[in-house]
Amino acid sequence: MLRIITLNLNGIRSAWNKGVLPWASAQNADVVCLQELKAQHADLSDEMKAPGDLHAYYHCAEKKGYSGVGLWCRRPPDAVIEGTGDAEFDAEGRYLRADFGKLSVISLYLPSGSSSPERQDAKFRFMDIFYPLLVELAASGRDVAVCGDWNIAHQEIDLKNWKSNRKNSGFLPEERAWVSRVLEHGGWGDVYRRLHPAATDDCYTWWSNRGQARANNVGWRLDYQLATPALAASVRQAAVYKDQRFSDHAPLTIDYEYMW
Repeated sequence: MLRIITLNLNGIRSAWNKGVLPWASAQNADVVCLQELKAQHADLSDEMKAPGDLHAYYHCAEKKGYSGVGLWCRRPPDAVIEGTGDAEFDAEGRYLRADFGKLSVISLYLPSGSSSPERQDAKFRFMDIFYPLLVELAASGRDVAVCGDWNIAHQEIDLKNWKSNRKNSGFLPEERAWVSRVLEHGGWGDVYRRLHPAATDDCYTWWSNRGQARANNVGWRLDYQLATPALAASVRQAAVYKDQRFSDHAPLTIDYEYMW
């Protein structure tokens, strides 16, 4: 079995103080994909660089307190690849890939466009750059899982208040159409939706810090694991963990019946 967890930490130091490592260690995950480290290598403690019996890899943003992705791996990878080759977004620390034999696991933090029109334009630029890479990965013959915070709710069932968010970043028609294109023409499967095609309230992985959004479960499904066909077909279990709160996101755990 292969178990992969993805979690946006909203700051590794904050999540660390909330017990994310003991929880992750107890899950017996093979790979934990982390996003939004909000830290540079100099900010990471020795324990963060060597978390228990896991092997840790980080791609930090050049800007302090911003973005960044990581991988905690049960076994050391054969290779680790930082970035997509695009200077603008590699400086933001948004893509980290680990290879294990024929399997590749990628931690992704797709930009958010909610803070300004300029960041929405950057989000669209990233999507334009990233789509050909997704097509290339799907055609590579490797089994690949791209796990992380995609910052897009794909369908109406993926957020509570979809009617009032149709003109907001994260649920724009262009963003949703891009996800559809990735799934329908890019060769990828939305693993959670393969098991839970109609789930609504249980699917959310992010809640605003405003008001009582989390208490009232007014959420969005922003954290996905997309997989190439053979890997996606091997999925056996998918669950969002909400009993503890490590950040404004919740961990998504997927079990695959996959020999690796």
